[in-house]
Amino acid sequence: MASGQQWVLVEMVQAFYEAPAYHLILEGILILWIIRLLFSKTYKLHETYKLTEKEKEDLIEEWQPEPLTPPVSRDHPSFKYDIVTGPPSHKIILNGKECINFASFNFLGLLGHERVKEKALASLKKYGVGTCGPRGFYGTFDVHLELESRLAKFMKTEEAIIYSYGFATIASAIPAYSKRGDIVFVDEAACFSIQKGLQASRSFIKYFKHNDMEDLERLLQEQELEDHKNPRKARVTRKFIVVEGLYINTADICPLPELVRLKYKYKVRIFLEESMSFGVLGEHGRGVTEHFGVNIDDIDLISANMENALASIGGFCCGRSFVIDHQRLSGQGYCFSASLPPMLAAAAIEALNIMEEDPDIFTVLREKSRHVYKALQGVPGLKLVGEPIAPALHLQLDTSLGSRDADMQLLRAIVDYCLERRVALTLAHYLEKEERFLPPPSIRVVVTVEQTEEDILRAVSCITEAASAVLNK
Repeated sequence: MASGQQWVLVEMVQAFYEAPAYHLILEGILILWIIRLLFSKTYKLHETYKLTEKEKEDLIEEWQPEPLTPPVSRDHPSFKYDIVTGPPSHKIILNGKECINFASFNFLGLLGHERVKEKALASLKKYGVGTCGPRGFYGTFDVHLELESRLAKFMKTEEAIIYSYGFATIASAIPAYSKRGDIVFVDEAACFSIQKGLQASRSFIKYFKHNDMEDLERLLQEQELEDHKNPRKARVTRKFIVVEGLYINTADICPLPELVRLKYKYKVRIFLEESMSFGVLGEHGRGVTEHFGVNIDDIDLISANMENALASIGGFCCGRSFVIDHQRLSGQGYCFSASLPPMLAAAAIEALNIMEEDPDIFTVLREKSRHVYKALQGVPGLKLVGEPIAPALHLQLDTSLGSRDADMQLLRAIVDYCLERRVALTLAHYLEKEERFLPPPSIRVVVTVEQTEEDILRAVSCITEAASAVLNK
């Protein structure tokens, strides 16, 4: 062993003598440079000056902190609240005036239904107000399990899961499945809760033009070519299509049969957000799948809130058991938020009972929606946006003034004009700096089963009069 080490040392010395001079010089310079770096200080000590107490006080007095938020005028629309007194049902007391309600998403009129209120009150006496804990930490009540079972049965899926906040439902569901490196194809008109879910997922997002299946297929074909170039990466990359059944920002319906065709052709998963279509579309109110006669098993995940047709709070997802169970460990809104108050779960169950007992209610809603849609055609200076059977339509300016703020002020004047005459409408509000594709300013007109023929005629007449008065100034 010793002789071997001696032989290596002899070889090193021999190589040193045989090496060219320039090589030895370069190595010597590098060795000296390394030694210098090792023993030199990496920074220079600056001279410090100790301030006196008076100098410190002067500096503190001179310091002006930056504002936490930009200055906002007190005349900003956000500071002008319309105060509601009492339940926002068919008739709503707004700023002290009783108005006909064309603003709240109480599509089926269940918010003030006596049976719903009685069940909620009985549950309040039995369980108390809240739960004070997430579902995994003593926040699961028997009424929650009953509601999940009833929703799964109603939607004809294997399982359902409920959330305590409607906005958080799809915003939690998307990042539970789609992660960094995955690809999501999204409609440009997707609502804000979908956008927040996409942001949380950190996935690669590809937007397609609203309801444009040719544009979506173009993106899918491009991705297919990319997958062929890198099949190893493609095998571990999940791909999703995320759409709304009935879009809240445009009031039109997604072409679901075509989406299902593309799903199987390009091997992607479909997430369907049905907050506006659940309890609205379909013979029994099951949403856009029932509306088109699409097999619900063709949709990988359906989500909806319970804050519109069910007149409660929270949201739910439904689908196959193995898909839903994943959210019980990965859905942030489910795992970390206090569970739905039992009285609201009981109210949602009773609302489902009413929907199942009286499926004609959905026919009535569609007929009234068509009636309002037809009546609002041709309002001077305004164009109607949406489907005839959509219960939440948009009125936009025919011609913009060239400024979003100016357009909003004009539409607000129309809303105020109607409010003075006891017809409650609302502007569609958005977080303008946060929206990926900001919709045009609009007035939202909401149809419910409680509105009478007289109410509708009065509202249409008032809107027409307001548009003529405000836009012709």
